[in-house]
Amino acid sequence: MAGSDSKWTRRPTRGKVTAVTAQAKGTGDEILDDLITRGLVHDHTDLDQLRDRLREGPITVYAGFDPSGDTLHVGNLVPLLLLRRFQLFGHRPIALAGGATGMIGDPGGRSEERTLLDTETLDRNVVAIKSQLERFLDFSGGPTQARLVDNRQWTEPIGVLDFLREVGKHVTVNQMLAKESIRTRVDSDHGISYTEFSYMLLQANDYWWLHEQYDCELQVGGSDQWGNITAGVDLIRRKGAAPVHALTVPLVTRSDGKKFGKSTGADVWLAAERTSPYQFFQYWMNVDDRDVERFLLQLTLLPVETVRSIMTEHVAAPERRLGQRALAEAVTSLVHGAAAAVEADRASGDFTRPVEERSEDELAALVDEIPTTRVERSALDGGYDLVQLLVDTGVASSKGDARRAIEQRGIYVNDTQADGGERVTTSDLLHDRYVMLRRGKKRRHVIVVPR
Repeated sequence: MAGSDSKWTRRPTRGKVTAVTAQAKGTGDEILDDLITRGLVHDHTDLDQLRDRLREGPITVYAGFDPSGDTLHVGNLVPLLLLRRFQLFGHRPIALAGGATGMIGDPGGRSEERTLLDTETLDRNVVAIKSQLERFLDFSGGPTQARLVDNRQWTEPIGVLDFLREVGKHVTVNQMLAKESIRTRVDSDHGISYTEFSYMLLQANDYWWLHEQYDCELQVGGSDQWGNITAGVDLIRRKGAAPVHALTVPLVTRSDGKKFGKSTGADVWLAAERTSPYQFFQYWMNVDDRDVERFLLQLTLLPVETVRSIMTEHVAAPERRLGQRALAEAVTSLVHGAAAAVEADRASGDFTRPVEERSEDELAALVDEIPTTRVERSALDGGYDLVQLLVDTGVASSKGDARRAIEQRGIYVNDTQADGGERVTTSDLLHDRYVMLRRGKKRRHVIVVPR
């Protein structure tokens, strides 16, 4: 953390260490070796000191999650799984749903002020986020039992004067202005309100409260949270408590440089209502070859040795997409459960086979998992103009768009390339019920005739 009044500096971790299996509980600092091998350590206060502390025994670690929406997204997977990894290695995780900080919103990563949520919306979002957090951690008991907390519990009762005396007096304005997220907003055309300026103090107080109540000694999060996290480290130090630690993970980015998240348009959600298990599975099936190994290491709990083995097979025959399938199966199982992953895999099938070779059960599994339109049989009896059908199903935005796509040889009916003038009839039905429209290599749409 920059600033003359802080002893903390960014210390990016480099190099490799011997991999360990995340499924086997460890003692001491083996978790750090695993994180480094997976490329999951970005910034830290002092890794050697943290390693020494972990060798003394289990530690309590927390990460916070923003309830600005009613579902988490794939960008949250790394910190979520980070808590799970610590738990698997014998440590105690705390997942925090930010009911209080969510009322303000983190100014980081935004060029202008957030729209403040009303209490009813925020309450609904917190409930939804909590249910998702509970899928990833073990709350059943024992020495590694996870906790789920909401920072509104301890923030709402604090009066403004008490907050200024107990928190504000320990943090200088110079220290806050040195944070990149604050400095960027101050220098922007929109500036920053005092409300969002104070977000850092609220998060710092969270760390202090969890340290006092649960002996929490480590906060983790995405690298964009470094300034907020180290503000908490400094607050605890200034209030005379024992040393605590901070560690951030890299933001998950694709090979094109874009990061995941709802603010970037990469809308892949953890809620099945927003991104179905099939769509979720397909997202991972379609990732770039350059991303596969990194995603297997960082977004799954597969042992490092298993990932290396998968990648050896993948590199030998990349056209088989073995790496993508292993990734899709592992991540979908984590988010939606093993049964949903199996069903999504079944629905996905092998589209290198002609769709005409797929069984009726396989096609039935696709209905509503990929975009689907129900068409009465009578509409096909006389032939449904393909151009109009593409518009009616949303495969094309207009008749002009549909015609251009056909002229460019990009439209397929049951994997047969359209060349213009086609009409879709009952003779095109597969198993007397289904027609598969395709635009380009990946965009598919199922036509289903009700029984």
